[in-house]
Amino acid sequence: MTEKDKRTDINELGEFGLIEHLTKPFSTKNRSTLKTVGDDAAVIQNNNFLTVVSTDMLVEGIHFDLAYTPLRYLGYKSVVVNLSDIYAMNAQPKQITVSLALSNRFSVEALEELYKGIQEACELYKVDLVGGDTTSSPRGLYISVTAIGQGEVEKMSYRNGAKVGDLLCITGNVGAAYLGLQILEREKQIFQQTGAQPDFEEQQYLIERQLKPEARKDMIELFAKNKLVPTAMIDVSDGVASEIFHICKQSGVGAYIEESGVPIHPNAQEMAIKFGLDPITCALSGGEDYELLFAINPKDLDKVKYLPDIYIMGEIVAPADGIKLHTKGGQIHPLKAQGWKHF
Repeated sequence: MTEKDKRTDINELGEFGLIEHLTKPFSTKNRSTLKTVGDDAAVIQNNNFLTVVSTDMLVEGIHFDLAYTPLRYLGYKSVVVNLSDIYAMNAQPKQITVSLALSNRFSVEALEELYKGIQEACELYKVDLVGGDTTSSPRGLYISVTAIGQGEVEKMSYRNGAKVGDLLCITGNVGAAYLGLQILEREKQIFQQTGAQPDFEEQQYLIERQLKPEARKDMIELFAKNKLVPTAMIDVSDGVASEIFHICKQSGVGAYIEESGVPIHPNAQEMAIKFGLDPITCALSGGEDYELLFAINPKDLDKVKYLPDIYIMGEIVAPADGIKLHTKGGQIHPLKAQGWKHF
């Protein structure tokens, strides 16, 4: 048996042995991390910052399908989706905890792959793994990650700060992750029915947006460099339309969105048409893009309009005006939130 084929039963290591085995390669990168894995709780020095905490859970069969999701990518994504929430507060993530519930079909080697992805994300985003928990599950895999960050009081961005007249902006492009998922699901079905090898049509960008997304750390750094503080901000996890509704509801405002202002990657446009889908519907309702949707005071327009990868997609209006979409064809329709529903 080769080293690659080796399979170690988790029971051989036990809970604490497994934690020590998986977390041994991790090193601390922040002076604020005083105590990491191995004690009852992590100890983090706060100084004069606000501590920001966010938790997400990923459930096999609901949030991911191991038929086409590499464990290494899954580990990476499980971290990134949480870091994105911290960035959406205009804060910087510093630490994470990772908790797993897993069935006996998972070996130590499988979990090593998962943790390689977790470690890769920690290294790239400069965050520390400081704790977590493991337990058994009657079936499948559950991953719960908590991200802990620091934000400065005067720079924090919440969902409830948008004001009438603010400009609504978005980073990157949207809809690509959803189209990547459509390709993966299609090829899974074809494989199950015929055994044919997957044909991803060289759409690596779309597939990677689904399987291995990135959080917009670069944008938070860009905001700081240009002294820009969004009046409201949210990350795009459940779909652009749903996130617009969240901001509007919590801010007590309406919104006017220009279809022409919604950025769609050419590959996403092409695949939407190929699947017989409306590209703008995919862009507004697809979800899992992990871009940043934010409002700015109009006086900050000059700070934004020359920054790369930021698009002005609309305006915050009075609540009585509702939430509307102005199409390229000149029609104005009420915007519908058709994004991901958790239950």
